[in-house]
Amino acid sequence: MNRLLKIFKIPDLRRKLFFILVLLVVFRVAAAIPIPGVDAVKLKEFFQNNQLFGLISTFTGGGLDNFSLVMLGLGPYITASIILQLLTMIFPSLEQMYKYEGELGRRKFNQYSRLLTVPLAVLQGYAFITLLSRQGVVDHLGLFGWANSLLVVAAGSVFLMWLGELISEKNIGNGVSLLIFAGIVAGFPTSIRQTLATYSSAQLFTYATFVLIALIVIAGVVYLTEAQRNIPINYARRVRGNRIFGGVSTYLPMRVNNAGVMPIIFALSILLFPGMIASFLSNSSITWLSKIALTFSRFIQNQTVYGILYFLLVVLFTYFYTAVTFDPKSISENIQKQGGYIPGIRPGQPTAQFLLHLLNRVTLVGAIFLGAIAVLPQVVRGFTGITAFAIGGTSILIVVSVVLETIKALNAQLSMYEY
Repeated sequence: MNRLLKIFKIPDLRRKLFFILVLLVVFRVAAAIPIPGVDAVKLKEFFQNNQLFGLISTFTGGGLDNFSLVMLGLGPYITASIILQLLTMIFPSLEQMYKYEGELGRRKFNQYSRLLTVPLAVLQGYAFITLLSRQGVVDHLGLFGWANSLLVVAAGSVFLMWLGELISEKNIGNGVSLLIFAGIVAGFPTSIRQTLATYSSAQLFTYATFVLIALIVIAGVVYLTEAQRNIPINYARRVRGNRIFGGVSTYLPMRVNNAGVMPIIFALSILLFPGMIASFLSNSSITWLSKIALTFSRFIQNQTVYGILYFLLVVLFTYFYTAVTFDPKSISENIQKQGGYIPGIRPGQPTAQFLLHLLNRVTLVGAIFLGAIAVLPQVVRGFTGITAFAIGGTSILIVVSVVLETIKALNAQLSMYEY
């Protein structure tokens, strides 16, 4: 409570918080403004009967559910970021730019992500609108109608990308994560209302079990986010004139989950995109293409297959994102330059190999734990039969992780002002 009061006593920090809250309100207003020419009743029925697109709509903050100006959410931007980060493994020049050219290189890399977002938004918008028009949800569009709708959809995605970057500039949490957080939280009242509408006293034990598991998931996420392995670092004594430097011991923190909430967001983006394309192609006039797309769509919507792929993608992206953000070679060089060493390990390449070995082991624990929490809601839903909370533990995972990251960012800002 005292720290909360301190936040509002600092004018600059208070202005940053109000600025972010205003942007989140703007996002929610944009998600409530529909694009003309949509049958609201048919749209609601479509999302109720299609779990895959219901999940996508949840992560756009209901924007797709309303067929709003920001119906695609941050999906195109996230997909563009994933594609470019994967390309760093293929093109050394991109890897050089992203990892070794400092702030200027990251700015250029982010600019490429922004540019790639536009064609991806147009492509995804075209797929969504075509699919919904075939379902009779959207009125027949002429050439002008198509151009207008695609322009609005692409502009909405770029607008959200801009809002996310404005939030990130304030150094109070990640803008993309906070917008996704706002979209998920906005759907909680509807889920609670649906749960209460279908509640019966006979299901009291089932709902109590569901709440208990949700609390365990929250505790697990907090533990996973805060857990770290401390690596001891010793610094040799150096004498310069009459001064003695070094001779102290400290530690290098290696987090169990270096990637935070991003593996979940990346995994969902990758997992939902093929399903969306398959649903789009299933109504194709080409018979063989339609059969393949329909078979794949049924395959991806199988709960067992979906759960296994989801788990594997979360584990994979945890390793991938950790490799991007934690470079053992660079850290080893920095430790050596400062006259430090890990007890029992030679400086230089042996230190880098030791850090890499340790990173793989620590990340394995975090990746499996993260993947298990991600697929746990499907298991719970299978046993309890509660379907009102569409994304269950995944939403809890993202919400808790974003809250913890934001609290840490606020504490860092407070510490800076105190010093």
